[in-house]
Amino acid sequence: MRNHTRVFVAATGSALLLSAATLAYADGNGHASAGSPNATSSTVSSSSSVTVSTKSTPLGKILVNSKGHTLYLFQSDKTNKSTCNGDCAKAWPVLKADGKTIAKGGVNSKLLSTITRSDGSKQVTYKGHPLYTFADDTKAGQTNGQGLNAFGAKWYVLGTDGKQITKTSGSQSGGY
Repeated sequence: MRNHTRVFVAATGSALLLSAATLAYADGNGHASAGSPNATSSTVSSSSSVTVSTKSTPLGKILVNSKGHTLYLFQSDKTNKSTCNGDCAKAWPVLKADGKTIAKGGVNSKLLSTITRSDGSKQVTYKGHPLYTFADDTKAGQTNGQGLNAFGAKWYVLGTDGKQITKTSGSQSGGY
């Protein structure tokens, strides 16, 4: 009887460990979570609402998300259609929202909208440009993605008028 108890305890412990590892990997929606090897601090997750605001930078007044991270457009995108998926979307996390979008600090609410991506998720747009953050912008105020040519086209920050800003700054790796 003792050997059966040990086997049962070992099997139960293994099952619990496997369950905990599975929960740490996915949040139930298939999204990476804190225990996942793919989770990063720059991952942008869906929420019921998303705020887009502005910050004054050496590049001008640019769009940022609620955490102050710079928002970019991808020149390869078409109006109201994202072409950044897979590895592209890992390097340039999509600004997603399941609910309403909120405009603050000089953002024109009439230019703010959402589109449906090929995976069915909703992506925030500004003047028809799908919005992204950049994985290498690890702190608020960084513009490390400005002017990069990656995944077949260039990436630029957006001004409050919804147009790309193409100038570059010598202090892209710092904050505001």
